[in-house]
Amino acid sequence: MSKSSSEAAGYPDRPVAANILAAGAVLWRHGDDGAVEMALVHRPKYDDWSLAKGKLDPGETAVVAALREVTEETGLNSRLGRYLGHVTYPVTGHRKLKRVDYWAAKVVDGDFEANPEVDVLRWLRVEEVMDALSYPMDRHMIRNFLRLPADTSTLLMVRHGKAGRRERFAGHDDDRPLEKAGRAQARALVPNLLAFGAAEIVSAPPLRCVQTVTPLAEELGTDIESEPLFSESGYAAAPDEARKRARDLVSERAVRVVCSQGKVIPGLIADLAAEDDVPLPPARNRKGSVWVLSFHGGRLVAADHLDKALNPTDIQHR
Repeated sequence: MSKSSSEAAGYPDRPVAANILAAGAVLWRHGDDGAVEMALVHRPKYDDWSLAKGKLDPGETAVVAALREVTEETGLNSRLGRYLGHVTYPVTGHRKLKRVDYWAAKVVDGDFEANPEVDVLRWLRVEEVMDALSYPMDRHMIRNFLRLPADTSTLLMVRHGKAGRRERFAGHDDDRPLEKAGRAQARALVPNLLAFGAAEIVSAPPLRCVQTVTPLAEELGTDIESEPLFSESGYAAAPDEARKRARDLVSERAVRVVCSQGKVIPGLIADLAAEDDVPLPPARNRKGSVWVLSFHGGRLVAADHLDKALNPTDIQHR
């Protein structure tokens, strides 16, 4: 009988949950000739070449940690795009498993600065990067990155936060506000949406939708554009128009956030995915959750779902 992976690693034959959480990115840019280049970092402590990554701080999500770690290790500012998956591996000498979640991250600006963790950064092309990496797990992430075009435009679709039960609200349902937990969700969304480069905001008219993206609007210093097509009544009356409007919001210039409702988002995304033959992961579409939709050439190429808690174990993608 063959041994389980836990036995092979010296662990008892029972599942061991990952108890060290980390996040990182395939950091990329266009070279002078337009070719895609990927960043590898050299860590003097281990004398290895790897992708930028690091452990989550207490209370931090993998999304925020990935962006922070890239900046801290390279000095470069970037924005996240497609989710590339995760790796899990045992930590030598400990009964611990480490999980690292990865995203694609496009450089925005900045210059590399050597630091105690990373002393050298190299930009390598596709034909060079695999041989330069020290670990097979990093090569796996590079392969995931290369399966789709590097350049994608992101549309972030948010379901509004918790707002109590419809039957318990005495006024018009469009006036039902976020409850305390929903307001906390709205605040927590801000750094996670900013990690993807959120810059402009569109919302369905119901108050709970507008309130969900108000903290982001305040952080950005921008207005919230109202779009009735993304309300439940507007979508039910004109689903084709709503779908076209969503596609029209995809832009190479700016990452847009759309806040909508539970009877809109699943159908709208399912139709977009069906049109472009993109499989979707299972998703409960809970309040405060986010879909990260990646487009290339006007077509949907990837859809990643971040659950309401935005924890690493809640990330699903295809």
